[in-house]
Amino acid sequence: MKKIFTSLFCFVLTMISFAQNNTNTNEHMKFKGVPINGTLNGYVSKMKQSGFTLIGTEDGAAMLKGDFAAYRGCIIGVQSLKEKDLVSAITVIFPEQETWSSLASNYYDLKELLTEKYGKPSEVVENFDTSSEPRDDGYKIYAVKMDNCKYYSTFETEKGSIQLSIDHQSVMSCFVRLTYWDKINSEKIRQKAIDDL
Repeated sequence: MKKIFTSLFCFVLTMISFAQNNTNTNEHMKFKGVPINGTLNGYVSKMKQSGFTLIGTEDGAAMLKGDFAAYRGCIIGVQSLKEKDLVSAITVIFPEQETWSSLASNYYDLKELLTEKYGKPSEVVENFDTSSEPRDDGYKIYAVKMDNCKYYSTFETEKGSIQLSIDHQSVMSCFVRLTYWDKINSEKIRQKAIDDL
């Protein structure tokens, strides 16, 4: 009888522990089905299992490469607070584009998919910071490179936020960026910053 009681007690503890871990996992935003949580190395390991290739890690961040949302050769950035080793954000850099039409096409295609999944964006800014609207593709891509293009859509969820934007790296490359912020871990990092003050 004592063995049965001990076995039953261990089983109940295991189930409670599993339920708590499962609840904790469900509280975090997910990227490719993986909760944005845990250590940098642990998260990178899960991304490698999803088919991404590790490019490198440095100062609490990791860079991976792979296919995402039907786009080949995306760069995935996994960000964590180095002092806490806690993953809080994932950024996807989609392939570089040389024309405004292809850049805008990527942006609007992804925006449509995000809207289908998460609902209407909570904030949308889509304009050029120029004296007049750029006339053609060449002027529009030039505006992106000169940091005169403000195109982004933000989606708020219970578990965090997602921002899709048109971005650039110096005047050499233009791309669409997609960032996922986990609400719980972003708040922990924010609190750490407040504590430092």
